[in-house]
Amino acid sequence: MNEQVTFWRGEFGDGYAERNALDAENLAQREAMWRQILNAASPPPRSILEVGANVGLNLRALAALGGAELHAAEPNEKARGILAEDKVLPADHIYDTAADDLPLESGAVDFVFTCGVLIHIAPENLLASCREMHRVSGKYIACAEYFNPTPVEISYRGHSGVLFKRDFGGFWLDNFSDIQLVDYGFLWKRATGLDDLTWWLFQKT
Repeated sequence: MNEQVTFWRGEFGDGYAERNALDAENLAQREAMWRQILNAASPPPRSILEVGANVGLNLRALAALGGAELHAAEPNEKARGILAEDKVLPADHIYDTAADDLPLESGAVDFVFTCGVLIHIAPENLLASCREMHRVSGKYIACAEYFNPTPVEISYRGHSGVLFKRDFGGFWLDNFSDIQLVDYGFLWKRATGLDDLTWWLFQKT
C-alpha cells in the first residue's frame, strides 16, 4: 500500500469524510456539473464507477439525474460506511480499494471517473491508476481536477506529498492512444460554488 492510500485510510481521510457537506446546495451544484459533463456523452452511460467516491456527493447527484447503475471505489472505511448507511448504492457495489487495483473485469462499466482524486495520487503511481481506470471502462473516462500546465506539488492542509497538480487531460491523451477527447470545460468557483476544476471527457475508440 503506497503512502497516499495509507494517508486517506487513516485519520485525515476520516476527517475529510466528516467535512464533506451533504446539504441541498452542494448536491444541486454537483447535479449542475454532471448535467454539463453527461450532456456530451451520447448515448448516456448505463453504468458508472467513481474512483475515490468518499461519501458520494457525485454519486448522489448522478442518482438524481438518471437510472445508471452506480459503483464506488473508496479506500476510507468511514466514507464507505456512510455510502452504505445512506443507501447511495448497493453495498456490493462499494469496493474497499484504491485507483490502482480496481476489482472489476475489463470493460465492466460504461463510464469511469474521478473528481478531485487524481490530484492526490503520487506522480509515480498516476499511470498505474489511470491504466486501471482505462481497463475497467467500456466506453467513457472522465476526470475533474485542479489544473496546472506543468506538474507541481502543493502543500495540503499542512501536509506534503498528498496534492499534485498538472494537465491531467494531457496526461490521459499522452499515455493512451485509444482514447479521444469528447469535451472539456472549466467550473469556475465564483459561478458554480464548486472548487475551480477543469474537467475532461474521453471516449475509448
